[in-house]
Amino acid sequence: MLRLVLFRHGQAVPHDQGPDINRSLTVTGQRESGATAQALADNGILPDLVLVSPATRTRETWESAKSFFRDTETRFERDLYLATPDVILSLLQALESGPKTVMIVGHNPALHDFALECYGFGDRYAFARLRDEFPTAGCAVFDFDVVSWPELAAHKGRLDRFLIPQMM
Repeated sequence: MLRLVLFRHGQAVPHDQGPDINRSLTVTGQRESGATAQALADNGILPDLVLVSPATRTRETWESAKSFFRDTETRFERDLYLATPDVILSLLQALESGPKTVMIVGHNPALHDFALECYGFGDRYAFARLRDEFPTAGCAVFDFDVVSWPELAAHKGRLDRFLIPQMM
């Protein structure tokens, strides 16, 4: 079994404060990102590999989160910024067989769209919330009954949980 953790960046400053890629997290965004990471760690959801968009807000989200995880390899993936669901799937399918739990720290609409494509079954109440929105510092956890990342396919994931800051 492989586990995928989709973690949307925390709340960022408004769009009018510079180029999109350089937008920083707000204090609320930093706090909520840390709270989401703590909830994951408290529930034993510990990534082996984290793929992070190079945008400032995703890097800062990971900075707020990483202290809750030990011995985690981190890669900054240029293609995650302005990604599509197909790009995310391709990045995952290209992974070697080592990591069993992979976290992606990225952006909407790609993360939300990809999460909807991953869902095959699982917590239907969590899916009802996820279907409506994927808020900042939200996190969807999917399990896939496969042994290698190239086997990953749409609508085959079991939604284990969907964490949002308002529920923590």
